Amino acid sequence: MDFLMSGLAACGACLFTNPLEVVKTRMQLQGELQAPGTYQRHYRNVFHAFITIGKVDGLAALQKGLAPALLYQFLMNGIRLGTYGLADAGGYLHTAEGTLSRPRSAMAGALAGVMGAYLGSPIYMVKTHLQAQATSEIAVGHQYKHQGMFQALSEIGQKHGLVGLWRGALGGLPRVIVGSSTQLCTFSSTKDFITQWEIFPPQSWKVALVAAMVSGIAVVLAMTPFDVASTRLYNQPTDAQGKGLMYRGVLDALLRTARTEGIVGMYKGIGASYFRLGPHTILSLFFWDRLRTVYYTYTK
Repeated sequence: MDFLMSGLAACGACLFTNPLEVVKTRMQLQGELQAPGTYQRHYRNVFHAFITIGKVDGLAALQKGLAPALLYQFLMNGIRLGTYGLADAGGYLHTAEGTLSRPRSAMAGALAGVMGAYLGSPIYMVKTHLQAQATSEIAVGHQYKHQGMFQALSEIGQKHGLVGLWRGALGGLPRVIVGSSTQLCTFSSTKDFITQWEIFPPQSWKVALVAAMVSGIAVVLAMTPFDVASTRLYNQPTDAQGKGLMYRGVLDALLRTARTEGIVGMYKGIGASYFRLGPHTILSLFFWDRLRTVYYTYTK
């Protein structure tokens, strides 16, 4: 039940935040490995990107990749939050005195995130491809011509086999390790702090909401460089063997981005990342916490 509640919570958040994921993906691919000022900026900021995509590609384009996004969120976060929830319920995250152990919490969050992200990697790759696809006049990054999630998975599998389906999976793990450990550790720590200081009444929904807001800010700051690298690794063109033609791995992607685009390049789309990750973190953790509270209240 923990896994089911976690997956449903993440899907609920995804329905609201997927348009921001589309914007974030395109802003991260814009000007890829080009020095600032040497390329045309189709998307000047988050709001301009929304208007441009809606005007040129149509409003439906803002929900591109929704099917793989929902499936990925259910798989990844079902495993991630479900595993973390079981560890929390089993008392593995607390010391003998009953206080939250931050190292244990961070480690549990990272391990749970790695399991979920690796299994869901093919879905995330297809999601990235679909969200990057655009009309030629506002296209950024490599353009795949997928017709949908199942067609894309089938085509990649036929061309490159299982190795091709999991291309970029290892490069995407640092993003998940940093993001998941930061998210779950700051969420649990903030929630523990608020509860200890009795800022809100016990079991109040405000505790989870404030903890999720703090967690969202921490996640965006820590994860954005790895998120940029991951998006580019997944979206890069490949040779006949399915090997990436632009980057050798996540470290190569980070270094090449920093050299050509500077530190600003590593934080490309941070506004979109916050508008997406912030609400997504708040909504998914809030839904997760509320669903668990209701479930455990009525099953005791």
